[in-house]
Amino acid sequence: MSSPSGRPGHNRADLGKDPARVSGMFDQVAAKYDVTNTVLSVGNDRLWRAATTRAVAPRPGERVLDLAAGTGASSISLARGGAQVVAADFSPGMIAEGRRRHGNARNLAFVEADATALPFGDAEFDAVTMSFGLRNVKQPQRALAELLRVTKPGGRLVICEFSHPPRPAVRGLYRFYNDRVLPRLARAVSSNTEAYDYLNESIKDWPDQATLSAWIRDAGWTDVAYRDLSFGIVALHRARKPRSFDAEPEGRRGAGPAGRLES
Repeated sequence: MSSPSGRPGHNRADLGKDPARVSGMFDQVAAKYDVTNTVLSVGNDRLWRAATTRAVAPRPGERVLDLAAGTGASSISLARGGAQVVAADFSPGMIAEGRRRHGNARNLAFVEADATALPFGDAEFDAVTMSFGLRNVKQPQRALAELLRVTKPGGRLVICEFSHPPRPAVRGLYRFYNDRVLPRLARAVSSNTEAYDYLNESIKDWPDQATLSAWIRDAGWTDVAYRDLSFGIVALHRARKPRSFDAEPEGRRGAGPAGRLES
């Protein structure tokens, strides 16, 4: 089986997260990716996207990087605020599908990019964001450092990612859904059901909210905070690049536990 880019296809990735396997997997699911996400999340993906857009708060004249943008559903939402948005993804199939759907948008450009070696200069973006993509990167801490590098001093970071519900009852229901319900839904609607087996594995393996907050802070971001969405199934993390980036105390400010955002 071949991917839309013409490369040999990969049915699924694994927790080794080899970039070629992960990219090939996403190539295969690109055409049905958005509708599958809506079905599997029971429509919550739209709420998570809206919350992420509000957190980024794009403004006219700003330049925003949407990393792991997929087909650009999140990017087009950001672009409606008037900012110049770069939708970057390492899957050629996703980029091709995004261009097919949104190629005529005036302030949206698609770029193929590796999250651990971004093809952008230092301090290019007013805001950077990544939704449900950091979990698929082999070296997530390196990706967080790269996002810091390409952000202007004082610029904003927003990461929306699957997490771990803090309440045991919700956690149990969520585990039941992922183990028993999600695979059946994926077989019904996805073009590559094995890819969603990887999705389930990667969510279980991913660290909790406090650990990801620590990674963000260790990468050099400051004012790190998060809030839970959908009872903690997803967490929305926010941070800023220090205005005096070379000042070590500024870059490591707030070395204690990350704050919780209530709104």
